[in-house]
Amino acid sequence: MDFWDATIRFFSLTDANVRWVVLGSALLGGAAGGLGAFAFLQRKSLLGDVLAHAALPGVGLAFLIIGTKQFAFLLLGAAVAAWLGALAINAIMRHTKIKQDAALGIVLSTFFGLGIVILTYIQKTGVGSQSGLNVFLFGQAAAMGPDDVKILAVVGALLLIVMGAAFGRFKLITFDAGFARSAGIRVGWWQFLLTTMIVLAVVIGLQAVGVVLMAALLVIPAASARQWTDRLGLLIVLASIFGIVSGVLGAYFSSLAPRLPTGPFVVVAVSVVFLFSILFAPQRGLVSRWRQHLQNRRKMSDDHILKVLFKACGESGAPANARSPEEIADLWSFTMSELRSGLKRLTRRGLLNKVDGNRFCLTPDGHSAGAAVVRRHRLWEVYLTRYLDLPHDHVHRDAEDMEHIMTPQMEKQLEELLDRPERDPHDQVIPYEPREAER
Repeated sequence: MDFWDATIRFFSLTDANVRWVVLGSALLGGAAGGLGAFAFLQRKSLLGDVLAHAALPGVGLAFLIIGTKQFAFLLLGAAVAAWLGALAINAIMRHTKIKQDAALGIVLSTFFGLGIVILTYIQKTGVGSQSGLNVFLFGQAAAMGPDDVKILAVVGALLLIVMGAAFGRFKLITFDAGFARSAGIRVGWWQFLLTTMIVLAVVIGLQAVGVVLMAALLVIPAASARQWTDRLGLLIVLASIFGIVSGVLGAYFSSLAPRLPTGPFVVVAVSVVFLFSILFAPQRGLVSRWRQHLQNRRKMSDDHILKVLFKACGESGAPANARSPEEIADLWSFTMSELRSGLKRLTRRGLLNKVDGNRFCLTPDGHSAGAAVVRRHRLWEVYLTRYLDLPHDHVHRDAEDMEHIMTPQMEKQLEELLDRPERDPHDQVIPYEPREAER
């Protein structure tokens, strides 16, 4: 079967086994992504990793007790072992001086080592059905049958319902546990419930993703969603969506290479989502921040050009004394490439006129814009000298920074606070726009 046939077969969901795999992976990704958001915000992201590794000995012991690979009993054993791991972390932190990161490392290595020992013992006993336990290390979604997915669906749906119903309490204990206690909320009980839900999310994901990589579905979708929003509700929704998409894509790529485990493909998919988020998220993305930085630099350059020409052409408003780029460069520390780009932008915006071949002067709108930059600069100098008692020769640098970021509202407040001063500390005229009554 070639690539396109396999792709069509997978996404058409005509194969019953594919439907179960897609459903299971989607439910797992949605539940783990949403719950992982709370752990991520509580700075407990590695808790899921520890619980996943701690579940491994429970899987082995459950198999030794029942002698078969019944998914429900294996999950029960995994849940018990994971909860013992959580209790061990709390006990270490409560009764010793060991910090949380060290306690997490101790429990993870101890339980995971014990799990490997048990699986090795099972392998050497020669029990006929033990080989399938290896899927709990790296995951194998294709190994899930209808009964397995039904269990996963019930638990996953239950987790999503409880998470939605208790959203307000989880939000409160995540961001302000002290206030929650003062309001009479049993923070310990709600934290216990949240930890239990994370344990269940980890446990139901063991067969699909495996103990080694389960933490990725708890941490990376939440970290990705955090790049896109500051609102908790939207963050949880996005984390769940990212988890669902990653689970489905991981199952898809695993179906193309059936001999390879599913877990690594899911982690690769969710890592791609994270990479896209840190690059292209509107506010925090690296590309967006770079574009904003470039826009800020261009604005500063344009403001400096307008200010220089406003001063050079006189403050009367007459568009005289046009200057060449070389003359403008001598008035300010521009690079020629930066200056030429700025002159082109300002000309396109109608703030500059190009005259006499290669000389530039301000248009009426450009004169107003240049006056505004100068006004903001000089008003800020007055404020610094009058209210902060700074020397006159120490305010220019701060005013250079503020003139680019001062909003019209801030400028108006400064005018009112300073009673519309006529001159700056250097006895230079502050250019104001005519008031409505004077027009």
